[in-house]
Amino acid sequence: MAKKEKTAISPTRVEDYPEWYQQVVKASDMAEKSPVRGCMVIKPWGYALWENMVRVLDDMFKDTGVKNAYFPLFIPLSFLQKEADHVEGFAKECAVVTHHRLEKGANGELQPAGLLAEPLVVRPTSETIIGDAFSKWISSYRDLPMLLNQWGNVVRWEMRTRIFLRTSEFLWQEGHTVHATSEEAYERTLMMLEIYARFVEEYLAIPVIRGKKTRAETFPGAVETLCIEAMMQDRKALQAGTSHFLGQNFAKASQIKFQTREETEEYGWTTSWGASTRMIGGVIMTHGDDDGIILPPMIASSHIVLLPIVRNPDERSEIMSYTHRLASKLRDLDYHNRRIQVEIDDRDIGGARGWDWIRKGIPIRVEIGPRDMAENSVVFARRDRDHREKTSMNRAQFLSEIPQILDNIQLTLYDRALNFRDDHTHIIDEKTAFYDFFTPRNLEKPEIHGGFALSHWCGSPNCESTIKNDLSVTIRCIPFDAKDEKGQCICCGAPSERRVVFAKAY
Repeated sequence: MAKKEKTAISPTRVEDYPEWYQQVVKASDMAEKSPVRGCMVIKPWGYALWENMVRVLDDMFKDTGVKNAYFPLFIPLSFLQKEADHVEGFAKECAVVTHHRLEKGANGELQPAGLLAEPLVVRPTSETIIGDAFSKWISSYRDLPMLLNQWGNVVRWEMRTRIFLRTSEFLWQEGHTVHATSEEAYERTLMMLEIYARFVEEYLAIPVIRGKKTRAETFPGAVETLCIEAMMQDRKALQAGTSHFLGQNFAKASQIKFQTREETEEYGWTTSWGASTRMIGGVIMTHGDDDGIILPPMIASSHIVLLPIVRNPDERSEIMSYTHRLASKLRDLDYHNRRIQVEIDDRDIGGARGWDWIRKGIPIRVEIGPRDMAENSVVFARRDRDHREKTSMNRAQFLSEIPQILDNIQLTLYDRALNFRDDHTHIIDEKTAFYDFFTPRNLEKPEIHGGFALSHWCGSPNCESTIKNDLSVTIRCIPFDAKDEKGQCICCGAPSERRVVFAKAY
């Protein structure tokens, strides 16, 4: 029997995918559980990744005319009650503040006191409170379009949590816009979805399917929800971003009105769109291996770690000087409008240094010893390849080619993820085969199943809910590029005009 190769993460993805994910987050030093139930502490290595995502997305938003603002964390309960579908959709997830101070009770313990006249909901999303502001700021067509974005945090009281993927509090951005016409609002809805798709594919190296949600999966209160869906390595779908066409529903609830050019009064047409720290979970689950995470260079917390090898104390000063000079040269290089980020790790812990950075997913590790210094060369390893595979290169050549090497890693990760998704996406037209596709191959590992099924759906909510109840499978989206194709519903056999994407999802 062949000896099992040692991995940095145990269990492996095949052995226990959910636990593998938890161990990768821990080993990468990205985040940890908080003492507050369902919340997380994002540590510097993880927060640097989020900062890079924020920087890129923020620039992409602003290029379309969006400006940033900030609104209160607390929302009056009456605001949520203005839009019936909205409050019903979020009611079970709301955290509510009912008191405004603490007092010592008879036993000396602190107790809530000072009952609020109206309960305050801790922000689950901001359509209602931003809508209230819009109703005051907008009076004429000259005020439109109004294009705002907010970076902040939200609270949705989750029963089952998993770091980055589903926590009671998480970081995100939420964009909100008001337009004079339905056409302009819908154009903005499409525009923002395409920005998310470009970002996730070009920066996170995750291929996505663009599409529209079914009525059952639409954001509470929206007319239509557009989304991007990605496949993780356990073949489940991850919704990586959403853009909502709200029609005039929230405008009517918040009384967002404007005077038209013809001097009539109309309700505005609104949109909202958002993405969150869930994207970090997507990066881990798309690109990680049994040694840890693998960070796409375009958004990596850092690009290169230099590992000076000092075996003789007398050589330390010279090797460290060489290392710092190389770091300085690397930091002067541009990588897609961002300086190359370099770490120097001179800890005296032997080979454990390299394994630390493998688990953290840094794209390139460089070893620097006396021989490399004498030959004016570097020895480096790429995180997207076997950790034992190392390349020796002249120092000048390395400095010249490092941006191209990083680009090649980025492309490799995207192609690998695309091939994986394609390999586990199947056209299925027969109900028995469909049910078998989503039945776990191993009953002890219910998370491992077929993947994405492209199957016909008649449009009936009953068929949609039947499949969801039977298999925990949902229609992830109706793809934009779905061709008109007559067929039979995978559930009831009724006529269907096109295929949709069915999958289990996070």
